[in-house]
Amino acid sequence: MAKNPNWSRDRIEKELKRYLGVEKIIWLPLGVYGDNDTNGHVDNLCVFVAPAKVVIHWTDDKTDSQYKRSLRALRILETSKDAKGRSLSVYKLPAPGPCYRTEVEAAGVVSTKEAIRRKPNERLVASYVNFYFANNVLIMPSFGEPWDSKAKEVFQTVAPNRQIRQVAGREIILGGGGIHYITQQQPQGN
Repeated sequence: MAKNPNWSRDRIEKELKRYLGVEKIIWLPLGVYGDNDTNGHVDNLCVFVAPAKVVIHWTDDKTDSQYKRSLRALRILETSKDAKGRSLSVYKLPAPGPCYRTEVEAAGVVSTKEAIRRKPNERLVASYVNFYFANNVLIMPSFGEPWDSKAKEVFQTVAPNRQIRQVAGREIILGGGGIHYITQQQPQGN
């Protein structure tokens, strides 16, 4: 609703159904902690990987600021049904890190009037949920930590017919994005 602050949920649902052909919408209250670049887009928090099959950004650390956000989303998803009336199977993808921007990384960003200022020691929005399906492949980020292999195992479970490929994700999240974001279509220039 952040992109259309004057629209009601009902209006948003009608427009999504009309333009995208979706039949049902499940509302989740909050995105990934610290996701100020996108105002908490859902594609960092959870994604459908198959009919009635969802992966969710998850931490077991109850002291982490993300825990309550993921728990609320999990409870909603576990009690929701898809458009065909099926209960959802929810798979927990571990939250990497937390990861923080270093002073060197922050110093390397050119600030402009329009750009979001990048500060040292800010928590980065690192999420394995921000992945990409391509043909018979699932491309996921890796962050050079033990959670990478656990996330890959979850993906192998939920997408058994796809090759799982990992690509370095830190450089992408430093700019406030994820794999899914940088794979979006670009309009042809003049």
